[in-house]
Amino acid sequence: MSGLRVIDVSTILAGPLACQILGDFGAEVIKIEHPTKADGMRGHGPAVEGVPLWWKEISRNKQTVGLSLSDPDGAALFLQLAATADVVVENFRPGTLERWGVGPEELHAVNPSLVLVRITGFGQTGPYASRAGFGTLAESMSGFAHLTGQADGPPTLPAFGLADSICGIAASSAVAMALLAREKDGRGQVVDLDLLSPIMTAVGPGPTVYQQTGVVGTRHGNRSTNNAPRNTYRTSDGHWVAISTSAQPIAERVMRLVGHPEVIDERWFAAGSTRAEHADDLDEMVGSWILARTREEVVDAFTEAGAAIAPIYSAKEIVEDAHIRETRMLTEVDDEDLGPLLQHNVLWRMSGTPGGIRFTGRSHGADTDDVLGRLGVTHERLAELRERSVIR
Repeated sequence: MSGLRVIDVSTILAGPLACQILGDFGAEVIKIEHPTKADGMRGHGPAVEGVPLWWKEISRNKQTVGLSLSDPDGAALFLQLAATADVVVENFRPGTLERWGVGPEELHAVNPSLVLVRITGFGQTGPYASRAGFGTLAESMSGFAHLTGQADGPPTLPAFGLADSICGIAASSAVAMALLAREKDGRGQVVDLDLLSPIMTAVGPGPTVYQQTGVVGTRHGNRSTNNAPRNTYRTSDGHWVAISTSAQPIAERVMRLVGHPEVIDERWFAAGSTRAEHADDLDEMVGSWILARTREEVVDAFTEAGAAIAPIYSAKEIVEDAHIRETRMLTEVDDEDLGPLLQHNVLWRMSGTPGGIRFTGRSHGADTDDVLGRLGVTHERLAELRERSVIR
């Protein structure tokens, strides 16, 4: 993405994450926030001495500009900036950019090759287009909450921004596709991406199953209808582990390991779906074996047997894990406020263009004068706009 300019006028999570990914792989990202009402991400999550930690990651590799798009002078500056850009990412409600005079028509008039990514709760059209859209609503309507939780318990929402994060990653892929298409014809386009579609895809083929069979999926706790044993299990030292037997050979290795090779010869054991019908028995066999051993003993035994297992980690254990450290899934970067700061590394490892973190999230409006000055805005004009709170 080196050599590309991305303007991030989105807020909270999905759009900012997409732009973080683009910035991680070299794009010049300009983050635009309202001069007096900063992106709500600055207030999300813990802070240290008033310094927001999540902001430091989600806005890394981004210059920050305070600019009001709803003010005519601010809108004019935005169009001037968009004329120099390759990508704009926004997540206002449908019609908002149009109302401010900076919608797709105006943007493509000044820059026909611009890729405009519009992230909303429910898309630019349809009965729900004007509704407020948040990740929680997408997690609810996608089928995720309906399928998550114990069988006799309520639907369960994730404790983190799942729908937004999936959408942000999807948006970065959409940008790459749109830019590749632009290489062929030189024209930009509008990407209409809603929060609901990506997580609905991730949840799986429930709508297809219902359309073909009339069957509606139900909650099964940590079990799966596709294979067994598959669950979380407590160890003798009070930790938890999770195992998966999605592949038949793995299921057989697990049952041999826990001392019940006899079940492998049962006719029902030959397929994951029929094994799932006997989950109670299989969980008892596996769970009792695991409960008699420490987590270290269990993980070592499963690993030696070639069976699939993982300890259930807290953030502390993620940081301390040898594999995560050695492969640099987490990396330390220098931060002007906090010094060495541990963050998630770039999302994928590329042999030729590996990407990286050049700097962490910056203060509100830190780069306004620099970015607008490069557009030719004079110091006097900047001072006048700042006095009127058009810029920060």
